[in-house]
Amino acid sequence: MPIVPPIKSQGIKTKLVDWIASNVEDINYDRWVEPFMGTGVVGFNIQPKKALMCDSNPHLIKFYNGIKNKEITSAGVKKFLTEEGVKLLESDGAYYYDVRKRFNEEGSSLDFLFLSRSCFNGMMRFNRKGGFNVPFCKKPKRFAQALVTKITNQVKNVSQIIETGDFTFKCQDFQTTLKEVDVNDLVYSDPPYIGRHVDYFDSWSEEEEIILNQMLENANAKYVLSTWLSNKYRTNEYIFSIWNDSFIATKEHFYHVGGKEANRNAVNEALISNVNLKYCIPTKEMEIKIKNGDSLLTSQQSEYKKPTQLMLLLEEENLNK
Repeated sequence: MPIVPPIKSQGIKTKLVDWIASNVEDINYDRWVEPFMGTGVVGFNIQPKKALMCDSNPHLIKFYNGIKNKEITSAGVKKFLTEEGVKLLESDGAYYYDVRKRFNEEGSSLDFLFLSRSCFNGMMRFNRKGGFNVPFCKKPKRFAQALVTKITNQVKNVSQIIETGDFTFKCQDFQTTLKEVDVNDLVYSDPPYIGRHVDYFDSWSEEEEIILNQMLENANAKYVLSTWLSNKYRTNEYIFSIWNDSFIATKEHFYHVGGKEANRNAVNEALISNVNLKYCIPTKEMEIKIKNGDSLLTSQQSEYKKPTQLMLLLEEENLNK
């Protein structure tokens, strides 16, 4: 089972980490580098001996540095969430907005964790002033004992991974991070998906995608980038313009955006790399496949029977809790 981090956000790669790991397991490198670490789920599952984990969201970096420095412990998290959960229940959910206001004024990492696990649909969204503005999930019983225990164990698991490795966490933009890349590094890049609506700490543009491509190429290091290839509506054409000289590995991934069958859509996820990955083809060959109407998958196609869809929907909902 994948290691699940305590912080939640939409677009988390929990269901894709095994596939990502299988594609990079034969690559030799000295240090794992992430310019967009997000929740850290990929790095924590890869468990490299040495890692540089960066993000422009200061609250994520502060939280994981808190775990690294043992300022945040599983015991402390259990006590905090238990006490705050009682206040949330007694207020019938209104206390959520007190915590949100307090977090936006003080920036407490424990408040950040509380909001991450009780906000609507696991979103991580901030206003232009940097204030967390996601509404409550409308579940006053959110921090029942079972969930508190689950989160406590997640903090403990991540703490052990950080303690046994050499992890450095930095709050900085991707360009600053890529300037620190060494030729012997492996850069795993997971920027906001270009051409798709995302909720993240920062937005993402075509210009930034081009800069990312240029800086990764100029770093002369090995890199792997997560993005999307296609859904039932359209194809990510940026792959064949910005990343046209790379390799691509693809896998079908099932997203849930609601309880209705019509809102359950498969997306062809993609890994773009300058390394010949375990399950990949050149991007130019993929472009030919699209023109010919051939399968866009380099890995085995997933089959989703109705009972499986229902189980995955429940699992997705639990992940967003």
